[in-house]
Amino acid sequence: MALDTTLRLLSKASGLSVVDIATAIPRAGVSTVNAWLKGDKIPGKDQIDALARTFGVPAGALLGELASTLDPARSKGEHDLLAAYRKLNSRQQGALLEVARSMKPRAQGK
Repeated sequence: MALDTTLRLLSKASGLSVVDIATAIPRAGVSTVNAWLKGDKIPGKDQIDALARTFGVPAGALLGELASTLDPARSKGEHDLLAAYRKLNSRQQGALLEVARSMKPRAQGK
């Protein structure tokens, strides 16, 4: 789940408003928190730690998706493919995996 989605869900579940969150996070105003919730900005390390404390979750719970989307070992195409895959329903994901598994690399020289 994307960081902005996770933050929106945690906010709703905890009953905290944007103002409540902004008050709890150092150097974060309402506009910054709104940008996080919209996915327009990413909080810094200290802010992630403060968000985790505010919501009572481990920082890793907030960073799991973020870390995977920023993985430098993945190419741009892999990031795009993963993002597209995650937007599919489970039936579509299964069909896409079936197609991908059926594709075999062509032998060179043939």
